[in-house]
Amino acid sequence: MRWLDKMERKFGKYAIPNLMYYIIILYALGFVVRVVSPELYARSLALDAAAILRGEVWRIFTFIIQPPTGSFIFIFFSLYLYYMIGRMLEYQWGAFKFNVYFFSGLILHVVACLAIYLVTGYNMSYGTMYLNMSLFFAFAALFPDVQFLLFFIIPIKCKYLGYANGLYFIITIIAGFVVPQGSPTWFSLIQFGIIAMPANSVAALVSFLNFIIFFLAMRRNKFSPKEIRRRRTYEKKVRVAAAKSGQHRCAICGRTEKDGEDLEFRFCSRCVGNYEYCQDHLYMHEHRK
Repeated sequence: MRWLDKMERKFGKYAIPNLMYYIIILYALGFVVRVVSPELYARSLALDAAAILRGEVWRIFTFIIQPPTGSFIFIFFSLYLYYMIGRMLEYQWGAFKFNVYFFSGLILHVVACLAIYLVTGYNMSYGTMYLNMSLFFAFAALFPDVQFLLFFIIPIKCKYLGYANGLYFIITIIAGFVVPQGSPTWFSLIQFGIIAMPANSVAALVSFLNFIIFFLAMRRNKFSPKEIRRRRTYEKKVRVAAAKSGQHRCAICGRTEKDGEDLEFRFCSRCVGNYEYCQDHLYMHEHRK
């Protein structure tokens, strides 16, 4: 995805580092709102096309505060889980690409919501459920062997949860167009949290497409033994360079260690010459020959 790389070179400095930290704060705020006034979110903050066209444009931004769960028991686990997922995706893709992934998902939700209302006249309030699910989907695809404790007891690999997540997406997308509203099957799907309506299907579809586009573009091959040796080689170069100089500079964005105490720099063993990169561009750059 060369156009995205070009955008990163021009606008990468405007990316929000540690974006998921701020999103989690918004989720926590949304949970407080839900506890204090359960109706306030749906009445004034959710993504509602008719309300937006009446002038309530703040809904384009405020719908993001919907927390992933309304349970007192699970809210802390959910917030920690999504923070960890966001941080891992940001580490894998870099801050700029993770920003684009997250905000493009938000924009697609808004566009889909308005388009459905303008074309069909059907108005439905949207939250962040499918956006959060697409984050987990991306995490499961990139880190399939990470284990979670299902019900805090049963160890299960992330890829199997990803398969279940994908099945949920597929059923939601299909059911909204083929299952008659009010039928026995329609009510049965509700028991599994699936509302078989076209608007719901479109919301799930745009989140799924956002994942597909980015995953195909950003996925990295697993390290082969040859690449492991290369990693060891550039780690040695880092130690040598650190002994020679006290300052590092990224060959892509030009940032140095003075731009942030949490920045890390590495040499790329596949580039010809001593080119050093920050953690956001180490795996996301064109190798110099």
